[in-house]
Amino acid sequence: MRATVGDRLIVEGPTTGAPRRDGEIVALHHEDGSPPYDVRWSDTGRTTLLFPGPGAHIHHFVHLEHAEPARTPGTNPPLGRPGRLGRPGEDLGV
Repeated sequence: MRATVGDRLIVEGPTTGAPRRDGEIVALHHEDGSPPYDVRWSDTGRTTLLFPGPGAHIHHFVHLEHAEPARTPGTNPPLGRPGRLGRPGEDLGV
């Protein structure tokens, strides 16, 4: 299990019907992102040290250094040339 600061840690309930907990990883104790983690829990706002068990998983978020540049609102990516749609294998003579 590897994490980065800002990832969401989700711990499934130990039994059917038990609520799951989630929190934000706010600090790492190892440079490689391995446990334990400091987690700020969404239900209490408290920060605790956690060694994740088998019911835990990490939701990785796209971090700003890896994100695509933002687009100006109302703009779309460039489209291909307009034209007639054809059937597979049909030569459109374009």
